[in-house]
Amino acid sequence: MTTSTEALNTDQNTAPAQEASANESDVSKLANVKEVLAYLAQQFPLCFSVKGQVKPLKVGIFQDLAAKLEQESLVSKTQLRQALRVYTSSWRYLEAIQPGVARVDLTGEAGELIDQQQADHALNTLTESKNKAAELRKARLAEQKAKAKPASDKRAYKKKPNKTTNAGSNGTKLSSKAVTKAAAPVVKEAALSSIANEQLKVGAGVLVKLGQSPMPATVLEVHKDDVTVQLSSGMVVKTRRDSLYQA
Repeated sequence: MTTSTEALNTDQNTAPAQEASANESDVSKLANVKEVLAYLAQQFPLCFSVKGQVKPLKVGIFQDLAAKLEQESLVSKTQLRQALRVYTSSWRYLEAIQPGVARVDLTGEAGELIDQQQADHALNTLTESKNKAAELRKARLAEQKAKAKPASDKRAYKKKPNKTTNAGSNGTKLSSKAVTKAAAPVVKEAALSSIANEQLKVGAGVLVKLGQSPMPATVLEVHKDDVTVQLSSGMVVKTRRDSLYQA
């Protein structure tokens, strides 16, 4: 089945670590995915768009871009892969995958048409991504409310005295058996291992704790104080280094 992400069609034999090292040494490269996408929209306006409606990309668009920008020093192949992955995982791109819509090349020329199977796959991916985003927003809101609630708001409950009963005419009081309720078991989150600096590199799989539970993600960019990652839903998030753990 041909999906929207197959527009990448990258060469799996290329060593990502070597390309990442080359990117760090080349100060002329664009800084992040957002700048790369803006550059692609500027160079190929009939193919890429940073706002509004988008067009499905032809299968193999990565090879076309790599050949077209081979002599260009601003963008590396690693950056192209990251930018295409983010672009084809965005909600507006997935919404554009409709039956009968033509995929376009770098010049905007129409090619292969989207079939029903491809459209259904894009819709399922879009629905899953939106559901995960809603869960993440809900978890963040709950966490913010929990932090904002002052300790004085917690009501103090007085322990009810045990009931007593009279035993016969001698007036001796016998304490009734206290009814105790079993405390609800506390589910402890599995211990998370911090990720070492040498393991924190582009393309590495990590766990990012944005809400109550850690979520799997892939490192897109590494900065001095923060890291940009892409969640399995396709959402791109910038977070602190101390929020990342070993996958």
